[in-house]
Amino acid sequence: MESMLNKLKSTVTKVTADVTSAVMGNPVTREFDVGRHIASGGNGLAWKIFNGTKKSTKQEVAVFVFDKKLIDKYQKFEKDQIIDSLKRGVQQLTRLRHPRLLTVQHPLEESRDCLAFCTEPVCASLANVLGSWDNLPSPVPSDIKEYKLYDVETKYGLLQVSEGLSFLHSSVKMVHGNITPENIILNKSGAWKITGFDFCIQSTNPSEQEPKFPCKEWDPNLPSLCLPNPEYLAPEYILSVSCETASDMYSLGAVMYAVFNKGKPIFEVNKQDIYKSFSRQLDQLSRLSSSTLQNIPEEVREHVKLLLNVAPAVRPDADQMTKIPFFDDVGAMTLQYFDSLFQRDNLQKSQFFKGLPKVLPKLPKRVIIQRILPCLTSEFVNPDMVPFVLPNVLLIAEECTKEEYIRLILPDLGPVFKQQEPIQILLIFLQKMDLLLTKTPPDEIKNSVLPMVYRALEAPSIQIQELCLNIIPTFANLIDYPSMKNSLIPRIKTACLQTSSLAVRVNSLVCLGKILEYLDKWFVLDDILPFLQQIPSKEPAVLMGILGIYKCTFTHKKLGITKEQLAGRVLPHLIPLSIENNLNLNQFNSFICVIKDMLNRLEAEHKTKLEQLHVMQEQQKSLDIANQMSVSEEARSSSTNNQIDKVFNNTGTDLLTSGPDSKENELSSVQKKASLTLEEKQKLAKEQEQAQKLKSQQPLKPLATSVTPPMKQTKDLTDTLIDSMSSLTSHSINKAKVASSNSFSSVSCMGVGMGFSSPVDSTKRNMTNGLNTNMGFQTAGFSMGSGPTAQNFFSGPSAAGTTKMSIVPTANMPNYSPMSAASAISPLTQPNRPPDMSALDNLFGPQKPKNFAQPANTMTNSSSASNDLKDLFGKVKISALEKTDFCIHLVLQWNCTSAKLFCVLKISHLFTQLQSTEE
Repeated sequence: MESMLNKLKSTVTKVTADVTSAVMGNPVTREFDVGRHIASGGNGLAWKIFNGTKKSTKQEVAVFVFDKKLIDKYQKFEKDQIIDSLKRGVQQLTRLRHPRLLTVQHPLEESRDCLAFCTEPVCASLANVLGSWDNLPSPVPSDIKEYKLYDVETKYGLLQVSEGLSFLHSSVKMVHGNITPENIILNKSGAWKITGFDFCIQSTNPSEQEPKFPCKEWDPNLPSLCLPNPEYLAPEYILSVSCETASDMYSLGAVMYAVFNKGKPIFEVNKQDIYKSFSRQLDQLSRLSSSTLQNIPEEVREHVKLLLNVAPAVRPDADQMTKIPFFDDVGAMTLQYFDSLFQRDNLQKSQFFKGLPKVLPKLPKRVIIQRILPCLTSEFVNPDMVPFVLPNVLLIAEECTKEEYIRLILPDLGPVFKQQEPIQILLIFLQKMDLLLTKTPPDEIKNSVLPMVYRALEAPSIQIQELCLNIIPTFANLIDYPSMKNSLIPRIKTACLQTSSLAVRVNSLVCLGKILEYLDKWFVLDDILPFLQQIPSKEPAVLMGILGIYKCTFTHKKLGITKEQLAGRVLPHLIPLSIENNLNLNQFNSFICVIKDMLNRLEAEHKTKLEQLHVMQEQQKSLDIANQMSVSEEARSSSTNNQIDKVFNNTGTDLLTSGPDSKENELSSVQKKASLTLEEKQKLAKEQEQAQKLKSQQPLKPLATSVTPPMKQTKDLTDTLIDSMSSLTSHSINKAKVASSNSFSSVSCMGVGMGFSSPVDSTKRNMTNGLNTNMGFQTAGFSMGSGPTAQNFFSGPSAAGTTKMSIVPTANMPNYSPMSAASAISPLTQPNRPPDMSALDNLFGPQKPKNFAQPANTMTNSSSASNDLKDLFGKVKISALEKTDFCIHLVLQWNCTSAKLFCVLKISHLFTQLQSTEE
């Protein structure tokens, strides 16, 4: 890579040095910037040709430079002869003006180091194209090395040379004297131009007389640059020292031979012995065979043979050569017509341009670009000719690459984009819009092409609007999305709403329907579909267009319509339209078919959504139940051994005062251990509110109860146990031994406790526990077990998932708080009094089981307890110890939870009675 860069650097440096040394100090550089060395030409290819530009106008030119270093080997008088010869040729060329002669832009300028003059832009000399690369830069430019002459170029080039000679011979009365490939220059457009008038001979006779051309004898001692090229020189120059216009025709024949033989001349001439060479050449010309001319096209072979004839009189003149059939080629005639285009009127031009599209495909691309395109674009200044020229220019653009289009065509199309008259210009551009959008750069599309489309949509001509709407879908994929969304769609909507033409309105809807696939889904839903409801007309074609847009949006995979849009906007719009009286049966069926499809999808989507929501809700419920069950099982397994101990180890004071606080502790622990559902949280909040209410209540005082005489009635065993238990409990409170302990102390020797473990059917709750539901007893039941004796009754912290039991005090319940010694604990000196059982009555409230009827009277002494024992044990008088054993036996045997509870209470009563008996 580095070596390539170094090579490129050296080449650029060398070329720059050559240019600088060549034109340094020459006055030409004052007005022109000299560029790259591109070709060589003139006699002996002595002139270097550079491209250049005029500083003032930036006009492109060619700069011919003769470096005097080439003639350093000659003596001074020889140098002067060479310089004089070169100057003469340029000066003569400067005076002559003809389309077939090279045009001089700036006359010859001489400096100490060089001669220089400027001409129209050129490509190369014919000699360079045919393979003579003398005085060219190294390496040879690729455009010259790869240059190929097409048949149409050859034909028309030779025709141009013939026309130039005809001008010189007929109008100027001049013999060129050195028609060679070196003196035929190809300009930038590919036209062949004559130059090199170093040895031209002007007629000495007046113009009205027969021209006479003096000829100088060949001097072999002169420098080569002071002599014409003998290989293309007519024999009479050397052998008879005479010349005439036919001598140039011989040179033309030799050039034609060289063109068809890759630059090889017909004869090789020994310049050292030129007379002998020409004598031998004369014999060969007299016996010229067809094999020698075999590479020349057959239709012109005979004419070339005539041009190379030894006798000048036999040779065709220049005017005759321009009319031979060989030059009657369509391509050559087309190029010839372009060269004379400035002489034609608009009618002739329009007829020619109409037929040009048929000829262009037959011509080579390079010929079209070099020769035809510049002539076409030059007509853009004539508005009347633009509709005839523009189709040909766009046809050429289709064959060009994007780079060629941007460089050669687009600069000339820019002003045409902005022309609004004649209207045909807009139509032509719309028909070729895909070409413009494909090859035009994005910035130019935004600035020039799309504004032209917008003007077409806003044009007053209905024909233009219809054509524009029909063409837009064909190139919609080439328009960038912001331009389509912000500029194109609003103009289409405006055209649809404001036009009075039904065709324009229908075409607007059709256009929108075709370009929906290039739009964003939400833009269609938010902008296009609401627009359809604004269309005022109800013609069947318009209604079907609206239906088509709805259907395309509904069925398109990329777009689609949401069920909310279907239910809220689309169906309420379509259903009324479907019953318009203007619709026929088929149109109505089309509406109904689309409406049914929309309803079916709406039903399916919403039903699927609801089913999914239902499944999710069921799954959530299952998860919640599973979580609760797992938490409950863990709590039960961890608290089974501890729950029995909590029954009898807590005092009555704790039961009444510590319940709300312990409930709050339990709630916080439950919240910490498990994530609660909304229903559970609401339940806990209610319990907290109830606990706060209990705290705020005043302490309850026991009410005095009056003793009523017992009534004769059938006693219920359970009620008797309740009464007996109440009396014994009152008795135990008054004992001095237990005065300092809690009201309901446990019997450690028995090891009896109470827990909550056995599940009970919810339908039998009130029948099995025998307690008021307001007390907080759950349907878990009771079971017996042993445990520690130091825990509170019904008030210890409960495990997670286990519902805690609390006894809510009532108005009639005595305050058993250990802090109130006067009301809860009797001192040792206080005499025994009948226990108040009203608190126990309140415990069982109005929701007591049916089989637990409240006795009419309350047990007040030990004699009533004996009567109850008689009822319980069949009127049999037994000791308290035996009764205790029997009750324990019942507790172990009965399955009824309520019965077990009251048996336990009876046992406690009996123990108290035993203590009283001992005292």
